[in-house]
Amino acid sequence: MSHQSEATLENNLIKQLIGLKYTSVKIQDGNALVSNLKSQLEVFNETTFTNKEFDAVLNHLAKGNVFEKAKTLRDRFQLTKEDGTSFYVRFFNAEDNSKNLYQVTNQISLEGSYKNRFDVTLLVNGLPLVQIELKRSGIEIKEAFNQINRYQMHSFWSNHGLFQYVQLFVISNGVNTKYLANNELQSVKQTFFWADTNNKNITELPEFTASFLSPNQLGKMIAHYIVINETLKVMMVLRPYQFFATEAIIHQVKNSNDNAYIWHTTGSGKTLTSFKASQILMELPEVHKVVFVVDRKDLDYQTMNEFNAFKKDSVDVTDNTQSLVRQLTDNTKLVLTTIQKLNNAISERFSGKIEALRHKKIVFIFDECHRSQFGETHDRITKFFEKSQLIGFTGTPIFAENASKNDLGKRTTKDLFGNCLHKYVITDAISDENVLRFGIEYIGRYKSKSNTFIDIDVEDIDKQEVLNSNIRLSKIVDYIIAYHGQKTFNRDYSALFAVSSITNLIKYYDLFQQKKEAGEHDLRIAAIFTYGTNEPSENSKDYLPDDEVDFDTITEPQTKYNSTHTRDKLEKYIADYNAMYKVSYNTKDSKEFENYATNISKRLKDRERKNFNHKKDRLDIVIVVNMMLTGFDAKKVNTLYVDKNLQQHGLIQAFSRTNRTFGDQKSQGNILCFRNLKKATDEAITLFSNKEAIEVITMPEYENIAQKVDEALRLVKDIAPTYQSVTDLKSEEDLARFVIAFRKLLRSMNVLKSYTDFDWDDLAIDEQEFKYYETKFLDIKDKVDRDRQKQKTSILDDIDFELELIHRDSINVAYIIKLLAQLKSEKTPTAAAAQKKAIIDLLGGDIQLRSKRELIQKFIDENMPNIKDVDSIEDEFEKYWQDQKVLALGKLCEEEHLDKAQFKSLIDAYIYSGREPIKDEVFQCLDNRPSILQARTIGDRIIAKMKEFVEVFVKGMMA
Repeated sequence: MSHQSEATLENNLIKQLIGLKYTSVKIQDGNALVSNLKSQLEVFNETTFTNKEFDAVLNHLAKGNVFEKAKTLRDRFQLTKEDGTSFYVRFFNAEDNSKNLYQVTNQISLEGSYKNRFDVTLLVNGLPLVQIELKRSGIEIKEAFNQINRYQMHSFWSNHGLFQYVQLFVISNGVNTKYLANNELQSVKQTFFWADTNNKNITELPEFTASFLSPNQLGKMIAHYIVINETLKVMMVLRPYQFFATEAIIHQVKNSNDNAYIWHTTGSGKTLTSFKASQILMELPEVHKVVFVVDRKDLDYQTMNEFNAFKKDSVDVTDNTQSLVRQLTDNTKLVLTTIQKLNNAISERFSGKIEALRHKKIVFIFDECHRSQFGETHDRITKFFEKSQLIGFTGTPIFAENASKNDLGKRTTKDLFGNCLHKYVITDAISDENVLRFGIEYIGRYKSKSNTFIDIDVEDIDKQEVLNSNIRLSKIVDYIIAYHGQKTFNRDYSALFAVSSITNLIKYYDLFQQKKEAGEHDLRIAAIFTYGTNEPSENSKDYLPDDEVDFDTITEPQTKYNSTHTRDKLEKYIADYNAMYKVSYNTKDSKEFENYATNISKRLKDRERKNFNHKKDRLDIVIVVNMMLTGFDAKKVNTLYVDKNLQQHGLIQAFSRTNRTFGDQKSQGNILCFRNLKKATDEAITLFSNKEAIEVITMPEYENIAQKVDEALRLVKDIAPTYQSVTDLKSEEDLARFVIAFRKLLRSMNVLKSYTDFDWDDLAIDEQEFKYYETKFLDIKDKVDRDRQKQKTSILDDIDFELELIHRDSINVAYIIKLLAQLKSEKTPTAAAAQKKAIIDLLGGDIQLRSKRELIQKFIDENMPNIKDVDSIEDEFEKYWQDQKVLALGKLCEEEHLDKAQFKSLIDAYIYSGREPIKDEVFQCLDNRPSILQARTIGDRIIAKMKEFVEVFVKGMMA
């Protein structure tokens, strides 16, 4: 078969670029490049340069490496002209893109170490800012990438280093086209497909050129969407979903005062997107100030460093409330703070100082808005800053489904932030390889002495006693010691270990230390937790709590700690850390504890650096309860050990600590679950892959909830008519009845208080009396819960713990289809209908699966009812898919009068090479060759049908 030649590809591209208003220019070598640069800069700057003056310009342009030249491009050069006057030479106009001059040329030859000839070069104001390298169809796109790396080494530095001004590379073999920023030592994983606003990749060169390389779009990308990272000394270019989100935010702020949010899955680079949005917003004349709000100190440190990496000294973190008030009232355009400090700033103590800001347009950008914004603080901020506009970022929004299971007033992300401006969900990111898939292993089961397996999720045993057993914990420690090297590429990567409580964290750490002292391992272990208040409540234990210690409000040191024991333990663990790394931290004050947390975070992140001292500075495992399970980002963390219950947004957030891309070796995030979280994982992946998830909760009428409160109150008063009479309850049974009844009342009250109509006068109890009852409840509930737990049957004496791999899931696009099996397992028609809807919605939200939606729904409707064995669903689906594939191919061939065997061979060749067939190859499959007049139409139609067939039946179907 013939192939579309590279020359044909190149000529067609140049014709298309000329049609997009590029000026064609013939530049054969470095001298012609310099001559063209002089004439273009003169037109662009509306001046002329003498030879001496232009030599000075060339000398200025020649200085520095690729990174420094990126800054030179965006700056001005003060030239002293021969007549003694000063003239500022511009090289690029970022403010008004229409003023830039765009040219296209091809086959420029440069001789450095070797002579190289470049395919297609896009010149802006005479400087080569985009280099396009092409390979003929059927050649792997990586060949073009490798060629670019060779040019960087051999030629780009010659002829005044003008080709080091290249900002973007484009590589294409016609059917696959990607772009990347100009950096050394990068991997092919830093190349990206462009896409449309719905995240559908634009892979073919003509479509890519029309969408990405038009002067307007390219100028916008170079002016605003290349970020110069000062820390890593590299250029970063935004991916399409980051671009569209930022553009949507800018449009929202310019044209509306409404709040909004961005849903970009965890790990997809929300900080870069939010930084770029902040940077552009703060330059808008209508915006007085941009305030970037985080809600945890570890995020505070990390976000500050990342912002300042993107633009040096762009943000000075506010270390206390007074510092925040100062920045809010001075000329600082971009402020980074925590929600706790912001809450303090609008308190009575400081509000007078910032009163003038009430009527200013301040844009608040909330990082990870799924966590911090559910409560009174959100309302206080929006009421104080009357002209504020709120933009939220989240990887895991609160929808009707996951809001309804917490006790925070059932408020969704949409309730608080309005409409979602752009979505990029977990299946999008995995499919694009912008984040890694998860490899999930479920480890551990329980066997009685009589050699039968025990399900601990039954009600008549003490489940917590089993989960907290020292024997079980010790076996888990042994398992981690045995397999940690294998999971982390011989400790080249680090791991987090998420545990259920501070008590268990202490047990685990001490077990690791005992085994280390016994010579059983030499792993470097650290532990961190926020002491005292961060243990979750019974009703929200599966969610990441938002009650971190607010050090700004602490006055007496002893009030920081509710438990001397946990503080003493943490002091010991910090002392171990100090000895290991020759540092000195403690918990004596808030700053020292923050520094300890920061050092752990930095130590894990620094593993990404080229010069990291692996032997001296490595940290293998950090044991945590809740800290570092959201927001924390370190590419060389690839493993999460889990011994705690997680679900929904908390689960996705925790798992996503492991799935940042990093080179070819790291192929997935490893999740090792020592609890059976499979059902919770399936539900979470399904929910956060569904772009059509219900965002609005239909709340019951206020009167209905008030009636439930009255009913619950009557039950409480039947047991204890007054709060004083709670003291008279003596038996364990009566105390338990009161705790159960008041807990029900408390839940109803929490919902009722979320209504704007709430008024204590509507209830048969006033606020003070309710508080008295609540105090009694709080004093006795822990004792009652402990007593009830003791009544459960202990099976510790009749149980053996077996730690072995019992199940493994690979979370990718194909994994979503496996959720079909759950339909058969649902017990009720309502549950089955809900599961079916979730799957169909999910198929509509995923780009690769959307084309398959109709066929999969047909399988659910027609085949699933006849399948008796759940375990056979996957095989039945495979058989069904192959049957449908044969039928579709037969129908296509019948409609177009094609020889089936020949056409199938043509499809197989297309799948293998990615090369679109030429029309002559298609016509060979036809019974009769069409006339010249009909040939083009028929050929295009058959090729389009062939590509649609491959899209439906082949793409995205393999793991």
